[in-house]
Amino acid sequence: MDVTFFTAWIQEIIRVLSINRDLLTRLDAAIGDADHGTNLDRGFTSVRQALSDTPPGTPGQLLTLVGNTLIRRVGGASGPLYGSLFRQLGKSLGDAPEVSLDDLAAAFATALESVTRLGKAAEGDKTMVDALAPAARTLSSAAREGLKPGEALGRAAAAAAEGAKATIPLQARKGRASYLGPRSVGHEDPGAASAALILSALHP
Repeated sequence: MDVTFFTAWIQEIIRVLSINRDLLTRLDAAIGDADHGTNLDRGFTSVRQALSDTPPGTPGQLLTLVGNTLIRRVGGASGPLYGSLFRQLGKSLGDAPEVSLDDLAAAFATALESVTRLGKAAEGDKTMVDALAPAARTLSSAAREGLKPGEALGRAAAAAAEGAKATIPLQARKGRASYLGPRSVGHEDPGAASAALILSALHP
């Protein structure tokens, strides 16, 4: 998987988030600030421009640029969290021109640690971690099994989607949604939903 592969992933994220902007904003309106979809759409539109202005030469450079751009351009908690995720992915992949499935799985595990550390969240807290953690575990398992990237990434995307849906019956313990207490139950977490969309874009 080279820089072309990861560029295609980012371009697909931009497309998917644009299509689902209003959905994410509706989810956020129920338990948050009603700006999650708008913020991410704006942030990844800035990513498109950044990639055009400074085309990266390696997967690591590309993902680091994505992370830095999101931190600068996305408001609320999602900017720092997604920025940290992508920046750590880039850091973990380094300057390698091509990335193996093992490399990507290890990078995702490290990036997840960065997000959980920054957000002080764990699985079950009704956050993006509920989608990212099962995806990272699934990707690691698939790499150990020796699966081809396409199948491995498909499994990871499915695990993220299941994790996002599993937030619906949970009571939020982190973020603005936690202020609602029991009223946060019955709503899908918008951060978990956007994380599942981002992982679905990685599935070729």
